Amino acid sequence: MARVLIYEPTYRRLEANFAGLDFEPLLIDDKGEIHLNGVAVTAEDARPDAAWANADVFGSPAARNFMVTLLKAPALKWVQSAAAGFDHPVFGQLVQKGAKLSTSHGQALGMAEYVLWGVIDHFQHGPERRAAQGDSAWRRVAFREILGSEWLIIGFGAIGQAVAQRAGGFGARVTGVRRNPAPHPLAQAIAQLDALPDLLPAADVVVLCTPLTPATKHVVDAKFLSLMKQGSVLVNVGRSGLVDEAALLAALDAGTPEHAVLDVFETEPLPADSPFWQHPRVTMTPHASGITDGQG
Repeated sequence: MARVLIYEPTYRRLEANFAGLDFEPLLIDDKGEIHLNGVAVTAEDARPDAAWANADVFGSPAARNFMVTLLKAPALKWVQSAAAGFDHPVFGQLVQKGAKLSTSHGQALGMAEYVLWGVIDHFQHGPERRAAQGDSAWRRVAFREILGSEWLIIGFGAIGQAVAQRAGGFGARVTGVRRNPAPHPLAQAIAQLDALPDLLPAADVVVLCTPLTPATKHVVDAKFLSLMKQGSVLVNVGRSGLVDEAALLAALDAGTPEHAVLDVFETEPLPADSPFWQHPRVTMTPHASGITDGQG
């Protein structure tokens, strides 16, 4: 029977869903202690065949011991990961051991809604409207419509496609950027990374959903930013390494892009003295675009 390493709070929350499944749960708690059928085992003796590395464990005190246990497993076959990418070195080490690494599309829906929220809040001048309400001031503010806007979605996997579906529902025109140039029903056009210089000047909204790879490292650099359209919005729900942060701050100070919606940063938690906190052209969140109540 296969042994599956699972973060214990996750297992307890979803225990009823596991009824009837034929596996042995290896449960790791917040102390990093592992139990098999109620008996404590060491990382060396745990010997998992598979693991569920979800968002719960990534943000828990057990994260390090969870990964150490996997690296010590002599016959690890499969790791189901909630990470939107494989840039962390530990994933490479697991694959080198012979384990298959698969991802989850469960966060795509929430992340897509986050993207639409960030763009709509900027288009509709949310901060100004909230300030007017706080001042008890009857101030009307004209806003931009999504209808007819051009969206460039870099990374057209599950997250990018979910963004496209929602933006398209508002009447946006979508261009998806991915390695596979085949047409997709959720996009009016599909392009590859080398076409970005031709696409950026027309894009009202640029959304980063791509994993971090050698090809996408600092894809958003000074040249990229210089090609962006006046009044455009940049959204990053991918990886912090996609963006040269110094170049982005300089571009924001110069006025293009007009606004950035950022959920990921090179240093997390974001230092208190980071200029992103108070920048008037930035909406920022603490790597939380995929954290929902699970009802989607």
